[in-house]
Amino acid sequence: MRKAGVIGAGIAGIASAIRLAVKGYDVTVFEKNDYLGGKLTSFTQDGYRFDAGPSLFTLPEQVEALFKLAGQPTDEYFSYNRLPVITNYFFEDGTNIKAYAEKERFAQEVAEKNGESIQDVLHHLAKSAKLYEITEDVFLKKSLHKLSTYLNLNTVKSMFRLPELNVFTSMHDANKSQFKHDRTIQLFNRYATYNGSNPYEAPATLNIIPHLEFNLGAYLPKGGMHSITTSLVQLAEKLGVTFLKNAEVERIIQSNGKIKGIQANGHQYPFDIVVSNMDIVGTYRKLLPDNKPPEKLLSQPKSSSALIFYWGIKQTFPELDVHNIFFSKDYKAEFEHIFKHKLVCDDPTVYINITSKMEKADAPQGCENWFVMINVPNNENQDWDKIISTARENIKKKLSNILGSEIESLIETEAILDPRSIEARTSSSQGALYGNSSNNRFAAFLRHANYASKIKGLYFCGGSVHPGGGIPLCLLSAKIVGDMVPPASI
Repeated sequence: MRKAGVIGAGIAGIASAIRLAVKGYDVTVFEKNDYLGGKLTSFTQDGYRFDAGPSLFTLPEQVEALFKLAGQPTDEYFSYNRLPVITNYFFEDGTNIKAYAEKERFAQEVAEKNGESIQDVLHHLAKSAKLYEITEDVFLKKSLHKLSTYLNLNTVKSMFRLPELNVFTSMHDANKSQFKHDRTIQLFNRYATYNGSNPYEAPATLNIIPHLEFNLGAYLPKGGMHSITTSLVQLAEKLGVTFLKNAEVERIIQSNGKIKGIQANGHQYPFDIVVSNMDIVGTYRKLLPDNKPPEKLLSQPKSSSALIFYWGIKQTFPELDVHNIFFSKDYKAEFEHIFKHKLVCDDPTVYINITSKMEKADAPQGCENWFVMINVPNNENQDWDKIISTARENIKKKLSNILGSEIESLIETEAILDPRSIEARTSSSQGALYGNSSNNRFAAFLRHANYASKIKGLYFCGGSVHPGGGIPLCLLSAKIVGDMVPPASI
C-alpha cells in the first residue's frame, strides 16, 4: 500500500489525512505537540472550558463534505446550531447594535441605530454574495498555479468579471461610499480582521466575508469549536489514519527531486507523498534546508496576530452574546499602530467570545468563560511583557466602563496567549494568524501553491498557502491537495 505522511495536525492536516485515506493511502500524521488541532484546540482550567483558537464557525458544509466523502453520517460525529445573533456590537458613544442572523432584521437594526437605508445594507450584503459567486469556484476551490484552472470555462467567465472584485479599491473606501455613518463603516471594516488585514489598505474584495455570516449563516458546534477537531480526528482514525503526537519532524527526505520520506525524532519514515501543514516559511527554512526557497513569497508581510486573555468570570452578563465586539474610538489609528508602528494602541477593539451562553457546561453555574482577544502585530521581538501588561489594564478599563461592572474583581482564573506562544506552539511564522497579510492588492497570487513544483510528491495545506487562513479556507486547501494527489492505486 502506498504511504502518505502529513506534517502537522492542524485542521488542514487532519482534513488532508482524511482525503488521502479515502484515496487509499496508508496515512500517518506527525504532530510535535501532545495534542491535535493546531490553533483549533481547547483547555480546561478551574472548572472553565475554553476554545483556545478560532471561535467563529461558517461554511459547515466544508466539514460535512469530509464525512460524506468517507461515507459516514455526519450527525453521528458532529452537530452544530445556527446563531440567532451573529455578533453584539458596542460603540464608545453608547450605541449597541445586534447583528441578527436574519439579514432583513439586521438591516432594520442598522437603519434604526445609524440612520442608514435598509436597502443600502441589503444591497451591500447582495454585493458580498456576488463577490463570493465570482471567487468561490476559481479562487477558493482550485489551485491558482495550475494551467488547467485557467482552461476551465468557469474560470474564463470569472475572469471577465474581475472588475467587479474591486481589487484597486480599499475595503474602507468601498464601505465609505456605501454607507453614511461612521459606525456602519467601522462595523463592515472589521471584516478585514478575519484574515489579519488592514481595512484601510486591504482590497474591497474582502467584502466577500460578510456573505459567509449573513447570507450563509454563523454557527456554534455542539461541544464548542474544538469538537470540529475531535470529530474529524475520530473520522480519520476510523479510516485507519495514525496520529503520532510529540513527533517533531526534523527533515523532509527527498532524492533526485522526488519525495522519499520524513525524519522525525531521529527516525526515518518512508513515504510516497508528503503533505506539509506546517507554515510554509518553517517548511522551507527548517525541513528543506538544501532547497532554494521561494524568497519572494516567504518574505511577504505577515498578517496580524492576537493577544488573548482567557478569563473565568464569576458573573453572568445578559447583555452579552456568544460573539461581542467593543469598538475602539479611532479605528484607523488602531490599525496604524498594528501595521505601521508594530505596537498596540491604548484603545484597542476588544472581542469577547462566550461559548457558555449556549454550552452551559463550559463554565460553573452563574459564571461565564470569556475569550478576550485584541488584534496585535505579529512578533518582531517587541517587549511583549510590557504590551500585555498595558493592554490588560486598557481592556479592563474599557469593558468596566461600557458594562458598568468592575471586571478585575470578577476574574477568578486567567490564561494568556500571545504572538510568541502562538509561534512556539503552532510554528506560525512570527506568530501571524493567517500567513501573509492581504493588504497587497494581489495577495491572493502571493501565497505559495499547494504543491512543490520541483519536488514530486510534496504538497502543502493550511493557512499559510493558497487559498488562505481561517477554518473554511484551511479545509479548502486540504480539498485542493486531495484533488491533486492521484489515487493510491495509480
